[in-house]
Amino acid sequence: MEFFCYHRDRPGSAALRGELLADHWSYMDGYATGMIARGPTFADDGETPTGSVHIVDLPDPAAARTFAFAEPNYQAGAYRDVLLRRWRNLLGRTMWDFAGGRSGGHRYLVLGLGAGPGADLTVPAAADYLIAYGPLLSDDGAAWLGTAALVRAVDPGRARTVLTADRYAAVEVHNWAFGGRR
Repeated sequence: MEFFCYHRDRPGSAALRGELLADHWSYMDGYATGMIARGPTFADDGETPTGSVHIVDLPDPAAARTFAFAEPNYQAGAYRDVLLRRWRNLLGRTMWDFAGGRSGGHRYLVLGLGAGPGADLTVPAAADYLIAYGPLLSDDGAAWLGTAALVRAVDPGRARTVLTADRYAAVEVHNWAFGGRR
């Protein structure tokens, strides 16, 4: 089962996250075989961290909750909240398989939250700009709750167009970068 986990930073926690970086990476090393995508989000300045995205294959919802809430930054209070949802990898690959690589262009997390009949349940045409893409689902996988995508785009407005207009209660676009050890 694949899960989307977005830890959002508590304001003013950048120094604490910096202190815990080695612990965070060591923790994530334990999940390396199931990691589909990972990386930090940033404020509009492109430098101030605002959160951390992890998309990972885990055995069940209980394992996903352990993954999210045993994470060192969460345990130390660096995060203000966590969005944890089942996710379906519609691209069938990891971010490391993205032909565009780590550099060149801007990267974004596009997060659309919704309810009711699902939207954007198939991969858009000409999807060479997609790094990761899939629906957010309830724990049992039966209910559609939104869509999460990691994209390369020229700007946040263009990134937003990966999701169908007017099908979401809210859409967020965050600066994002490939994560993990270099």
